[in-house]
Amino acid sequence: MTKNEFNLQLNDHSGSLQSFALNFTKDIEDANDLVQDTMLKAVTYYSKFKEGTNLKGWLFTIMKNTFINNYRRLVKTNALITQADEISSANLFFSSTANASESKFIVGDINKALATLQPEYYVPFIKYFEGYKYHEIADMLEVPMGTVKTRIHVARQILKKYLKTYSKDILGAEIV
Repeated sequence: MTKNEFNLQLNDHSGSLQSFALNFTKDIEDANDLVQDTMLKAVTYYSKFKEGTNLKGWLFTIMKNTFINNYRRLVKTNALITQADEISSANLFFSSTANASESKFIVGDINKALATLQPEYYVPFIKYFEGYKYHEIADMLEVPMGTVKTRIHVARQILKKYLKTYSKDILGAEIV
């Protein structure tokens, strides 16, 4: 199957993809985004599709996995952000003792540390930090998953050495 034939078949399934996406998101705009992400991944990974198999099933699987990954990323992000009505006295203590200039220096040091990383370590580390899974990073970079894990581990070790100044928390206990 040529890429043009694949694209034509992909367009034929756009209506059913839209309905399937709406079942997940319950919102038309989010459903449109999910369909767009699914079609982009399908076109990107066209070479992984085995001719003679069920294209519609393959597309639905991509959509389901994309929705789940996006949901997990959203939950992870929301878990890191303390909502205003959830602020405890312990959280108030930490937020009131830190000031903007201190944070600016810390962020500056982190950015300098990241800049010291070679591209082969920087890219997988940043992608992992952004919430991508190991296998997604491996697919993007076209390297084995073990290589991705190793590069992320090496990047962490380099950053840990570079940011040794910040290895102690407020109470003086070493952060591991």
